Amino acid sequence: MAFLAIDVGNTRLKWAVYEAPAPGAALRAHGAEFLENIDKLAEGAWAGMGAPKCMLGCAVAADAVKRRVEEQMEELWDVPAQWVVASAEEAGLVNGYDHPTRLGADRWVAMIGARHRMLAQDGPRPMVVVMVGTAVTVEAVDAQGRFLGGFILPGHGIMLRALESGTAGLHVPTGDVREFPTNTSDALTSGGTFAIAGAIERMVQHVRRHCEAEPACFVTGGAGWKMAPHISVRFELVESLIFDGLLEIAQRRFPC
Repeated sequence: MAFLAIDVGNTRLKWAVYEAPAPGAALRAHGAEFLENIDKLAEGAWAGMGAPKCMLGCAVAADAVKRRVEEQMEELWDVPAQWVVASAEEAGLVNGYDHPTRLGADRWVAMIGARHRMLAQDGPRPMVVVMVGTAVTVEAVDAQGRFLGGFILPGHGIMLRALESGTAGLHVPTGDVREFPTNTSDALTSGGTFAIAGAIERMVQHVRRHCEAEPACFVTGGAGWKMAPHISVRFELVESLIFDGLLEIAQRRFPC
């Protein structure tokens, strides 16, 4: 029962086909496309692929982008598209957002993936879940699986573009991360990097104090590897958290 998982971010669409809609299922194929190239999937990466039996997707992009994905699927297969929307509770995670359905689907799915990964490794404990991409999110979850709340801040690229557009005469060449930057390029790169690192470290402090326990910390997202050398708290870098979460949800929605 082949399962197609799709993660539509702000910049790219990532997809993966698994042997079954279940955690630990073998990966058959995977790929990524920039959003502007979605319309080429049916005649490109998906063209020679067998029809999946079911599909589940996570999208932060507009409905028009999701519709473009669905059109590519319809061109090849008779498979209905299902998209995750955050709810009050799913797959063992309880949503503490003021308005649960307004929580970003990517944040919800990543937390589900992280919680089940943690349970398989260590058993119940609090956790902090970080996604580093176009935007950065830093989530807090208690040991019982209740989402306590989270930060949203601009990703590094947005920070630099905002400075460039809002500050007279400031141009943003690529710099290096330094403890004590002595030129503007390094100062900008270091400032953005340590702002993100500081948000992560502050959330770990909040969770540690609130839950009276040391949280597990998971980092994911396309730019997670760039941040990894500069995070001072103990963490695990996991590229596949959203796909892990989609597999957990799919196991419950599409029982084999």
